[in-house]
Amino acid sequence: MPSIPTCSRREFLKTGLAASSLLVLPRFAIGSEGAPPSRKLNLAFIGAGGEAEDAYTGCEGENYVALCDVDDNRAGPAFAKYPGAKRFKDFRVMLDKMHRDIDAVVVSTPDHIHFSAAFLSMQAGKHVYVQKPLTHNIWQARTLRRAAARYKNITQMGNQGHATEGIRYVKEWYDAGVLGNVREVHAWFDGPDFVGGPYFRIPASFPPPPSAAPATLDWNLWLGPTKKRHYSPAYAPLIWRGFWDFGCGELGDWACHTLDAPFWALDLDAPTRVTVENLEPIHEGFVARSSHIKFEFPARGAKPPVALHWYDGGQHPAPPLDWDRTKAFPTSGMLMIGDKNTLMTGPRPDSPQLLNDAIWQDFKKNLPAKTIPRVKGGPFQEWVRAIKGEGPMPGSNFDYSARLTEAALVGVMAQRTNQDIEWDAANMRVANHPDFGRYVREPARSGWDVGDEVWS
Repeated sequence: MPSIPTCSRREFLKTGLAASSLLVLPRFAIGSEGAPPSRKLNLAFIGAGGEAEDAYTGCEGENYVALCDVDDNRAGPAFAKYPGAKRFKDFRVMLDKMHRDIDAVVVSTPDHIHFSAAFLSMQAGKHVYVQKPLTHNIWQARTLRRAAARYKNITQMGNQGHATEGIRYVKEWYDAGVLGNVREVHAWFDGPDFVGGPYFRIPASFPPPPSAAPATLDWNLWLGPTKKRHYSPAYAPLIWRGFWDFGCGELGDWACHTLDAPFWALDLDAPTRVTVENLEPIHEGFVARSSHIKFEFPARGAKPPVALHWYDGGQHPAPPLDWDRTKAFPTSGMLMIGDKNTLMTGPRPDSPQLLNDAIWQDFKKNLPAKTIPRVKGGPFQEWVRAIKGEGPMPGSNFDYSARLTEAALVGVMAQRTNQDIEWDAANMRVANHPDFGRYVREPARSGWDVGDEVWS
């Protein structure tokens, strides 16, 4: 299918999607009786290769009715595996033509496409699962949160750790007073790996030299809302994460995993300030080689303020005093330092433990009560059951995940600009850099500038 001619958002909403599907309510809306347990959902996949493989496995047993991907080569295995699903390159066309046949949509695209794919699907009455990070900028995260409240969709962000037992342990132990007051958190990740990849590579020059796009790729649709530029293999299919126009760097990619446990357990929300402690730039518009930034979160009732440190590219905190010096310090992980005990996880929150070993072994003999329901079958099944009315709202629904994403993206803005950020969350602006509005809400090309509807 050739690219849709560029049109304004108003023209698109008048002709196409708005005329046919925007008034269709979610088939299994919150508050309804839901679908009978035997009813299979009709699922569409925006982004049919790569990360979508996890979605196919996670949603196994449902009907796969549509596959949408701008790259026939990347989507080829899925097209062959699910020959009964209709194929599309443009999800706007898919939603327009199949809105009556789709119950829910899974979005597994590069970061810069997440928002438009999710918003238009929600507006068309579809329940939505979006891979992390939820959005590419803060305004988009706020907009999806408002959209979920307005359209009553069942939503989920794909930070798988939020469905694990491990993250529930972290919150239960903190709530039980095991850690005491936590005023300090450290999280670190050893990437980006510019040598081994596969997601980050430094191009030979900036901008990367242009070349002809593969015949299987619709480059204009791949760019979506971002400004036009020539194709280069330095962008697609895999190594777009290093460019701020498309990805959110290692922080945007992994904060939704590594910071999920402290964000949830400590009841954090938007930071008030992010300080650049140390950053090694590579080139404007490209991720840093390494960084250390500090988030400052205010007190929440009786909970004290929190300083949260993020490190990437090989930077990491000094091992805490209660770290066993006979063991190598992990290359990635998270520490919540309390005035009673210190808790540690890996880069995902699935295997928490206390430091030191003697304390940990004794603690395991009498664990606090399990007070939070466990998820069976992982995040996709949690989402599917909620749509069918068989379970509660998913834990990483957009009301929660949009706030987690916003916090991470304030940090991304500090990395992106190499500037300290004083974040005025109430007014969604950078108090010390009024001109940074262009990062809070990035401009979108005509035909992709959606979302204002939920602000009216």
